[in-house]
Amino acid sequence: MSTGNDLNLPPLNSADLSFDHNDGSVARSGPVPVKTAEDLEQVFDVPVTVSAVLGSSRIAIGDLLAIVPGAVLELDRRVGEAIDIFVNERLVARGEVVVVEDRLGVTMTEIIKADR
Repeated sequence: MSTGNDLNLPPLNSADLSFDHNDGSVARSGPVPVKTAEDLEQVFDVPVTVSAVLGSSRIAIGDLLAIVPGAVLELDRRVGEAIDIFVNERLVARGEVVVVEDRLGVTMTEIIKADR
């Protein structure tokens, strides 16, 4: 039978907990450590794939092969609608297409919180 202390965790005292929340949740008292970009330094060199999806279209392979430079392909989004930004095929943000010095870019307007 487990004694509840098999992980060698320090025992909690009543002073370690706070019941001050309106929803009845428990929070550890004391200062919360501040996280900075330096805390993530070990993952700065990890490569990821970023995709900005402007829209999509469904066409036959024969029509796809007939597309030439300068052809217009109708997408399912309208001008001014938000675009989806994916990192490693996971939706992380929404944004807008911008022009910067004659080049297209994307600015993020909304961060999508992951449901885990």
